[in-house]
Amino acid sequence: MHVEVRDPDDKTILSRVYKSEGRISFTSQTPGEHIICLYSNSSNWFSGTQLRVHLDIQVGEHAIDYANVAQKETLSELQLRIRQLLDQVEQITKEQNYQRYREERFRQTSESTNQRVLWWSITQTCILLAMGAWQMRHLKSFFEAKKLV
Repeated sequence: MHVEVRDPDDKTILSRVYKSEGRISFTSQTPGEHIICLYSNSSNWFSGTQLRVHLDIQVGEHAIDYANVAQKETLSELQLRIRQLLDQVEQITKEQNYQRYREERFRQTSESTNQRVLWWSITQTCILLAMGAWQMRHLKSFFEAKKLV
């Protein structure tokens, strides 16, 4: 099975061929929607064989297997707990930065919308005043033509 992962900028993060079973993991520095494409390299589409895909997506510090990390790096229980806490702090910091980014974009959108509404209101007021002046001039010329004034 061929797996391809692309980030929101349409850059390929991962492109690899896997066997019938495997674990896929990748790290992206770009926030946003990622695209995961799974391609079967089997040419027997109508042979009656089944293709099963189990997709379990884990994001952030939940994706780290700390038992495996402790075995590889021979960490004590206290060191492992400190590593978990540091990862949680890092995840919280990333989430705060992402929320700041979203807040900034929302503020820019709100200010842009506010500015457009202001200019639309000014335009409407100018059109209303121009139409009023035109109507007054037209009525004045009408009354003068009828010799009522």
